[in-house]
Amino acid sequence: MQDSGTEDEEYEVAVGADQAGGRLDAVLAKALEAFSRNRIKDLILAGAVAINGQTATEPKTRVKAGDALVLNAPPPEDAEPEPEDIPLAILYEDDDLIVIDKPVGMVVHPAPGSPRGTLVNALLYHCQGSLPGINGVRRPGIVHRLDKDTSGVMVAAKTETAMAHLAAQFADHGRTGPLHRAYTAFAWGQTQAGRGTVDAPLGRDGANRLKQAVRKDDREAITHYQTEARFGDIGWDITLLRCELETGRTHQIRVHMAHIGHPLVADPLYASGYATKSRRLPDNLRAIVDGLGRQALHAAELGFEHPTTGEEMLFTSPLPPDLAELAAALEDYNKAYAR
Repeated sequence: MQDSGTEDEEYEVAVGADQAGGRLDAVLAKALEAFSRNRIKDLILAGAVAINGQTATEPKTRVKAGDALVLNAPPPEDAEPEPEDIPLAILYEDDDLIVIDKPVGMVVHPAPGSPRGTLVNALLYHCQGSLPGINGVRRPGIVHRLDKDTSGVMVAAKTETAMAHLAAQFADHGRTGPLHRAYTAFAWGQTQAGRGTVDAPLGRDGANRLKQAVRKDDREAITHYQTEARFGDIGWDITLLRCELETGRTHQIRVHMAHIGHPLVADPLYASGYATKSRRLPDNLRAIVDGLGRQALHAAELGFEHPTTGEEMLFTSPLPPDLAELAAALEDYNKAYAR
């Protein structure tokens, strides 16, 4: 292993009778909860683990009762993205995780075209000194994402244990556990029913790589929606929706609502054909909608089980100023011109 200039941290595990015959990587991962099994496997392959003083480089090696296992883990490497002093709206933070209210316009993770100014850059700065490392790198664990122009509640892990626990909850999508995600959306038109479910598989749009599309044999995607309020007059209608996800696909709510004929207001990708709708709005509403510059979608609620305490936690975020202005103007219109 390369010399990092700092001492490795040593972990000792004594194999009990109930663990006899188990795989080396599995026994270590269960005993050392701060490490994921994949991280344990990588360390074994790198020669960082010994059984009774003898280096073991095969993760599937079977251990015996009484074996003395020693793992020497190098200190976490610094993450490649640079820490940046970017203000964050923090809803909650402890040693395991951090919950933030992501603003409109912030990309979650550095990528070509967005190498700086991301949520990861901001978290690296904010959490300096409190990131023990995930898979050997000092970085926040991003277990879910919001589109750049979708605002609202997000959670990030600080430790491997928290990362694994939260990732499992998001993978389950709340079907058997406490994970809960609810979004506020403003959609064009009036939904036929007060509530409904869109069950339509999603995949990359073959004609536009920036878009997702309903594709018969692609990944399962299920969105539940409920009508919260209806607004409109002759020539235009807007519905305020509460959407809950049973799966978590890229652009899921945006694609699903467009698929049933109700694309989100001001959505630049999936509601381009509805530009004429905004021209039928009253002047003050048209100015607000045209000024949004992003889909009218907000991650309003996020609930999950705390990875260490087991406590069920729920965080909420009020509508950001741009969508709050839209909501207030629509409500004022309904009061003044109730049909």
